[in-house]
Amino acid sequence: MPHQISELRQDLVSGDWVVIATGRAKRPHDFLGARHVREALPVDSCPFEELHTDAVFSSANQSEVSPENWSVQVIPNKYPAFDKAACATFNTRGPYQWTDGAGFHEVVITRSHTRSLAVLTNGEVEAVIAAYQERYRVFQKDECVQYVSIFHNHGSRAGATVTHPHSQMIAIPVIPPDVGRSMDGSARYFAERHTCIHCVMLAYEREVGERIIYENDICTVFAPYASHTAFEVRIFPKKHAAQFEEIDAGTRAGVADALRTALAKLFIGLEDPDYNFFIHTAPAKNPAALAHYHWHIEILPKTAIWAGFEMGTGIEISTIAPEMAAEFLRSVVVA
Repeated sequence: MPHQISELRQDLVSGDWVVIATGRAKRPHDFLGARHVREALPVDSCPFEELHTDAVFSSANQSEVSPENWSVQVIPNKYPAFDKAACATFNTRGPYQWTDGAGFHEVVITRSHTRSLAVLTNGEVEAVIAAYQERYRVFQKDECVQYVSIFHNHGSRAGATVTHPHSQMIAIPVIPPDVGRSMDGSARYFAERHTCIHCVMLAYEREVGERIIYENDICTVFAPYASHTAFEVRIFPKKHAAQFEEIDAGTRAGVADALRTALAKLFIGLEDPDYNFFIHTAPAKNPAALAHYHWHIEILPKTAIWAGFEMGTGIEISTIAPEMAAEFLRSVVVA
């Protein structure tokens, strides 16, 4: 069989280049068991096991939350990366600029000590998304907050230091660079063509179908054309919307089904790999000015480690074509 040259593919929104290393491509089963063995923290020493008295949000299957029946709770992070303070004032130090890390840092905890989002029910995942929404709206009202980062680390390679499943929300006084690039790419495309760049991409993916992993009435799940890592997955609502926090109950249920299904396919197909997922949404302030943007969820399994080329160039290498990854994940049966 002749040697295949690798492909450089460009992300339509950010402009980033990635390498799809077809010349040294792996098959899906080469990624099985790639996760690290996880030693669960004993329940009796787990900081997330009980209903916290300082919880800022909690939910239950019954009308009254108790230490026995809570399903999701949100608590302040004990060691926050950002904390409540006066609004950030930007200062200079020689040629550099700095500001205080004013903001909020909270932890979204699910009840089960061992069941990850991939093995929860749609309803349980929807409760987590509802907690994200509720806390986002609170942060959004703070005059200091410019962006709210919602993310989930699963496994030690993804940065999870506590094995009890949890997500984090960090509200910060600046627009993060990755989000800024995404916003700028969306704005440029809209200025030139008067349409949403993500809607164009989504329509094309649904037309060709080769990178589609799952669909329901609300969302499309697919492997992006310029995948930054093997088995990268993105979830887009089919209806254009810039603001995650404004989704209604019906949309939230569809998003929960799509997220749970995508994570379950990775859990079953790749034998529970470590991963990160995060929500990209319009910034907290003046989102109407960013109506061209299309909020979405990105899932990045930890299937590779950055080495010298990646760190020296910022160009990531994926050793499986997204078309093959999507075909494999499509075939994974999820209950």
